[in-house]
Amino acid sequence: MLAITRASLRSIFRSPSAVVFSFLFPIIFIVVFGFVRNGGFILDVGLTPESDTSNFLYQKIIHVPTIRITRDSNDEMTADLNKGRLDGILDIQKPAVSDQPISVVIKTSASSRNTEILMNTLQSVVDRETMKMFSPHQRIAEIREDKLPGRAYNTIDFILPGMLGFSLLSTGVFGTAFVFLNLRNTLVIKRFFATPIRKPYIVLGEALSRVLFALLTSSTLIILGYFVFGFTLIHGILTFVNILILAFIGLFVFMGFGFIISGLAKNESAVPPLANIITLPQFLLAGTFFSTDAFPSWLQPVTKILPLTYLNNAMRKVAFEGATLMDVGKEILILVAWGVVVYFFASRVFKWE
Repeated sequence: MLAITRASLRSIFRSPSAVVFSFLFPIIFIVVFGFVRNGGFILDVGLTPESDTSNFLYQKIIHVPTIRITRDSNDEMTADLNKGRLDGILDIQKPAVSDQPISVVIKTSASSRNTEILMNTLQSVVDRETMKMFSPHQRIAEIREDKLPGRAYNTIDFILPGMLGFSLLSTGVFGTAFVFLNLRNTLVIKRFFATPIRKPYIVLGEALSRVLFALLTSSTLIILGYFVFGFTLIHGILTFVNILILAFIGLFVFMGFGFIISGLAKNESAVPPLANIITLPQFLLAGTFFSTDAFPSWLQPVTKILPLTYLNNAMRKVAFEGATLMDVGKEILILVAWGVVVYFFASRVFKWE
């Protein structure tokens, strides 16, 4: 088994496609997106329980397409704000005198990704309604920002976990499918049967080589992001280890897809179409390059069934929010459930000869 692992690991490093898709390609994306300014599509805004919801300005704000209102307790919303899950907390107060402007206080944090966009959006609503109803010199509302201290949320904090997921999915699906199909077609596996090694150890040997390769590339990407672009590892080495554990779980699931493809494909030319059917929707819809909130509501259910979505979300929560593996237990359970389903089908279609 160890001999197979060593030989397979050498073959991976000698494969240009493995190095490009699992190593160089994610690095290129990290470098490119590392210099991109922060941005977003949906503004998640909390509304304090004390807010006045009877005035017309509130009705205008909640109907802004890019604003999504959340209602929770003040403590829960403040915690979400500090973790970067909310862009701000809105407090709308009724004026003491009818001819006075409405008081709008927006609580923000350094962890908020879209503070500038949120402030500009609210200001544009006030300006538009002011022009409609009153003289431009008489404001209908005054907006005040209350900024809380916190960790700055950088673009790299979103992009790097997505690139890790991209690398793991490429390694697990394409690497496994091509290797086992080639081993079967060249009768290498058949020759293995002439040796004392058992079937499970052949699979374990190949799997172990991919795990080692994936852990090496994941470690390199995290270290690069941390030291060059300031990727957040909130608990240092503990967070680093937790991300690697999640990477191992994700790779285990994705290798199952590779086993299915290697069993279904008749030749090497059939592998890319089958692999792309599995990988491309996840690359595009699982929050790899941008938030899944950017998609329309009818597409949201699709994003919520993809295993890469839960791997990306879990790694982001662990890295920036400081979540433990127990805190992302829901994401891990869904990945494990995917693994059970995938390996069930893999056991039905996988061929040794």
